[in-house]
Amino acid sequence: MAGTLYIVPTPIGNLGDVSPRAREALEDCDFVACEDTRVGGKLLFLLGIKKELVSHHEHNKKQSAAYIADRISKGERCALISDAGTPAVSDPGEELVAACHKAGVTVTPLPGPCAAVCALSASGLPSRRFVFEGFLPDKGKERKERLSALASERRTAVVYSTPHDIARDLADLAASLGNRRMLFARELTKMNEQTVQTSLAEALRMVENGEIPKKGEMALVIEGADEAAASENAFWADMDVQTHVAHYVALGFSKMDAVKKAAKDRGVPKSAIYDEVR
Repeated sequence: MAGTLYIVPTPIGNLGDVSPRAREALEDCDFVACEDTRVGGKLLFLLGIKKELVSHHEHNKKQSAAYIADRISKGERCALISDAGTPAVSDPGEELVAACHKAGVTVTPLPGPCAAVCALSASGLPSRRFVFEGFLPDKGKERKERLSALASERRTAVVYSTPHDIARDLADLAASLGNRRMLFARELTKMNEQTVQTSLAEALRMVENGEIPKKGEMALVIEGADEAAASENAFWADMDVQTHVAHYVALGFSKMDAVKKAAKDRGVPKSAIYDEVR
């Protein structure tokens, strides 16, 4: 009989946030898959639990995912944890989850700590629809493309940052998005927790002046673009209709699907686009 992969959220700072179900899953599993066995081992030690730890991280994820999924398919129960928060969200655990689905084994998610949702709930910004960006790419074309996409994103966005990157991230976000409202959340659930409702430019000033220390994990909850800004910053803003449709055709869409996507981008009926390109 196939076993089960349990996706077990772990505290992002406060050990009291371990749920009874998370503790039960860790106690009852046959082994634990984790990013860093030192971090995972410390958590289990604090909970008084002894289990085999199997490393599953960014640099071995393909091989370890196959190994772990094979063990589970033979009947073992595995608890997947991350260094902090919910596994498989901006995390190498997604490779393991995909491998388990492919192997036909049961994947059981447990609810629990997540820095993005925790910060979003405290932001006071629209939360019915939001986008999770995780960490921005370090440099190059991919970073520019992500910043450009955020400039026209109308949903509230959650971005993670580190002490090393925070000043540059804030400067680039302010330059690309304008001086939008935001919540700066640092060290959530920990002793030095800090949340500041501010703006991108003001947050940058506070970081540079030391009012917000460059310490700990950071989540930035950023206001979405208004309709005018979204249209102005959209990748197709300078394209005519023909070029806009050709852009999607070049990406592999059929002409009709390209017409539909261009119409959706522009907020017009597809017939209006089709009339210009047929």
